[in-house]
Amino acid sequence: MPELPEVETVANGVHKRVHGEVIESVWLSSKPEPFKTSPEAMAEALTGRLIERVYRVGKHIVFDLTRDGDLTRGGNLAGSKGKSESKSGSQWIVHLGMTGRLLVSNAGGLVPAHTHAILRLSSGRELLFVDPRRFGRLSIHRLDAETEQSNGFRGTGQEPLTISAEDFVSLFRSRKTPIKAALLNQKLLHGVGNIYADESLFRAGIRPTRMAGRIGKDRLERLRTELQAVLRHAIELGGSSVSDYVDADGEKGFFQLEHRVYLRGGQPCLVCGTPIRKIVLAGRGTHYCPACQA
Repeated sequence: MPELPEVETVANGVHKRVHGEVIESVWLSSKPEPFKTSPEAMAEALTGRLIERVYRVGKHIVFDLTRDGDLTRGGNLAGSKGKSESKSGSQWIVHLGMTGRLLVSNAGGLVPAHTHAILRLSSGRELLFVDPRRFGRLSIHRLDAETEQSNGFRGTGQEPLTISAEDFVSLFRSRKTPIKAALLNQKLLHGVGNIYADESLFRAGIRPTRMAGRIGKDRLERLRTELQAVLRHAIELGGSSVSDYVDADGEKGFFQLEHRVYLRGGQPCLVCGTPIRKIVLAGRGTHYCPACQA
C-alpha cells in the first residue's frame, strides 16, 4: 500500500498538472467498491467545480474544490496537512488503497483497464483513477459553509512530518504495544506504513518488538528525527516502488534503492554484516538487525 512519501509524491504531481482546471464532466464505473459516496452524488459534487488545490493528508489525497469563478489564489502548494482555504463547500478525497493510481492524460487516449473515474478537464485533458484490486476509495467531504476554515478533512491521526517532539513522545507513553505496531496505528500517526516504520526504527537503533511505553524520551526523540528524515528523503526520491506504485506521470520511485532493512531478510546488515532478520509483527512482515537494534 502506498505510504506517506508515495501519496505525497502523487498529490504534488497531480497538483502541478490540474490545479486551476475546471471539471467539465465526470464518468464513474459501475463497480461499487471504490465509492464511499454514491456515484450520483459524487458526479454532482465534482461537475463544474474548479480544482483549487491538491495535497496529502495522511494516506489520503485531498482535492479542494470551488465553484468556477470563486477561486481565491493564495499561492498554496500541494504537500503536508493543513487547513483548507477552499470556498467550495466540498473536497474530493482519494485513498489509493493497494493498487490505486491517479493519472493525467490527453482526452481520447486509450483508457487503461480497471479505470473507475474519469474527470474531463477544461484544458482537454483527463484525470483518471485506476485501481485493479479495488481497495482504493473515493468520497466527497462536505464542508459547513459557516466553518469551512476549520472542518476540512483532517485524517485519522497526527502528521508525522510536523509533529513536535513533545507530542511524539506523548503518543507512545504507557502504551503496551510493540513500537512497530504503534507506528502503524493510523489513529496515532497517519501515513506511516510498513516500509518507513522498519527503516526509521533501524536508523534509530530500536528493535521493532520493544514495548513502546518502555522506550525512553531520548530514544523516542531520536526515532522522531529519523522518521522525519526518512520520510523527507523518500519524498525527494519519489517514494518506494516495490509493487504497483507509480507517480502521476506513471514513473516509479527510487527510495527502494535506499532500503537498509525492508525486504532484505537474510542479507547482511549494511552497517555490521549481521543477517537481517524477518519476523511477523502486528500481521506485517517486519525486518530488523538483531545486532544494531536493541
